[in-house]
Order: sequence, then C-alpha cells, then structure tokens
Amino acid sequence: MKQLVRVFLTIILVSVVLLYITDRLNRSQGLSGGNTLTVYNWGDYIDPDLIDQFEKETGIKVIYETFDSNEAMMTKIEQGGTTYDVAVPSEYMIDKMIKEDLLIPLDHSKLPNLKNIDERFMDLPFDPDNIYSIPYFWGTVGIVYNPKMLDGMKITSWNDLWDRKLQNEILLIDGAREVIGMGLNSLHYSLNDTNLKHLQEAKAKLDTLTPNIKAIVGDENKLLLANQEAAIGITWSGDASEIMSENEDLDYVVPSEGSNLWFDNMVIPKTAKNIDGAHAFINFMLDAKVSAKNTEYVSYSTPNKAALKYMPKEVVNDERFYPSPALTDKLEVYENLGKRNLATYNELFLEFKMHRK
Repeated sequence: MKQLVRVFLTIILVSVVLLYITDRLNRSQGLSGGNTLTVYNWGDYIDPDLIDQFEKETGIKVIYETFDSNEAMMTKIEQGGTTYDVAVPSEYMIDKMIKEDLLIPLDHSKLPNLKNIDERFMDLPFDPDNIYSIPYFWGTVGIVYNPKMLDGMKITSWNDLWDRKLQNEILLIDGAREVIGMGLNSLHYSLNDTNLKHLQEAKAKLDTLTPNIKAIVGDENKLLLANQEAAIGITWSGDASEIMSENEDLDYVVPSEGSNLWFDNMVIPKTAKNIDGAHAFINFMLDAKVSAKNTEYVSYSTPNKAALKYMPKEVVNDERFYPSPALTDKLEVYENLGKRNLATYNELFLEFKMHRK
C-alpha cells in the first residue's frame, strides 16, 4: 500500500514538473498570456528601443517575430501553432482575415490614444469603423530614381520606364500585385482589375519592358540603389525615403497614371491569449511621442496626426512621402481579390519572370 502511495505521489510530482516546464516553454514561444505578449510584424518595422520601453512601463515581456509577406503571416496564424497577440497585416489581408473570422473586435475604450490618428486613415472600406484594425503605417508604391545617372531625365509616369535609354537600369519589386499593378496602371486600368483580357494585356506590355529590367529583387534593392548599381527602382515610399537618406542624388515620384495607397494596421488575432496586453501595446504605439520615434526609425509615413509635431519639419512637409489629399484621393487601395483572381495574378507574374529568362 505504501509503495502504491509513493508511486502515486511520484506521478503527481512528475506531472506538476512537466506542467511547469510546458508552461515555461509555451510562454517563451508566445503560446500563453499573462505577462507575455507575442507580436508578429514585418522585418525591421519597429524601433527596438520602444519594445524595451514598453516592457519597462508595463512589466510585460514582448516576444517579437517577423514575416516577409502577408501570405506567410496569414498561413501561420491560420495554422495556429504559435499564438500571436498582435499582428500587422496590410489592408487587403485584413479584409480576408475578417471574412475568415480570424480577428477579435477591438475594445476602443482601451485605446484612448486612438484620438491621435488622422481621420483620413480611419473607417476605410477594408474595415469600416475600425472594428478590427488600427492604422500603423501607410504609404505609396512609386519610382525612386537617380537623375544624375540618367543624364538629367525626369520620370513622372509609369510609361517613362519603357524608354529605350533605360536598358538594364530598372529594379522591380518581387511582388505580383505591385508588378502586375504597374502594368495595369500604365494602361490606365485599375490596380484591382480582374478582367482577364486586361490582365493579359498588362502582362504582354510588361514583357516588352524586359530589356530595361536589371533584376527582380527584395530588400536588396535598397543597397543596390543607394550604391548606384541601378538608376531606377520600383519600391514602397518608406524604402525610398531610407534609400534617399543614403544617397541624396535620388528622387521619388508617384506616377501620374496612379498607384497603390497601402496601409499596415495592428490587429488582434482570434487565438490571442493576452488580449489586455495586446490593447496596451496598441495604445502604447499610438502615443504621439512613441509614434514619432518609431516613424523616424522606420521611415514610413505615420497616420498619427499628433506625432507630426514631434517630427522634423522637413520630413512632414515633404509631399513625396506625405502627399496631399488631392493626390491620395486618386490612388487605389489593394482589394482582396479572392483566391481565384489572386492565383491569376501570381500565374501571370510567374510567366513574366520566366519570359525574362
């Protein structure tokens, strides 16, 4: 009998130890709430000092993980292997996540700093009334170029890129929506066009751009352009700003035919364990001084109107990165095209890349 009791007590002790170890592992991997908060964001998309500041102010330990595409982020959240408390998807993916019931409605009463956000960036079609998402950064897709390397040539249009003088001078983003969108815009079609005839027309026109394309690249475009290894790059406005800080000969333009106006927003995935901590983190990032510091680090445009007074005037007055409503009203936000249409975009983009070879 005594032996059975000892065995029973041993089993209980081992179980307690295993539960403790499992809990510690889960916390280290962002699988539980309490004083741990797991944030899932784009790479190099927050000032690391602000994470330290948040931890000191709240006592909450932040586990920070990164992704390199909306699709990769979506897949990992859908799989549910790691529980993320805050994620930062783009607008069309937010629309998709809402429809697939992957997000928690936000409690605006826990976000007093929400008043700092410019009303222009609230209540947008992908999330009416901002029930699920709060603006983090915004910007445009455009052309960064070096006039000195182009003998003073000024670029204002997508169609300027087809000039024969630009042979082997252009770096493209490795993104289907951006590149196919560029082709569509050059023909004065919508970025969200799903007409197969228009899409094929855009792809055929992009094929004729091949002699001018030096490479299709990812983040390395920043280094290549700053080092003058190419004269032109298609990129996001924040990357353009960062590149231009490294090389003052560069300029940035949003093409006259139109382009993409994008938004990255903070959301709370439905599997979040630390919902109160998630609200605290979002509200912290909405603080005017915190947002200003983060914006100077990241270089993208902030939707935080209150933060602008803490930022250098030459930055906030630069219409290349803080364009007027007259320009932003002409730009298009990416829409969730659905799996079938997105597959068509991806297939045409792959065909375009194969055509180059």
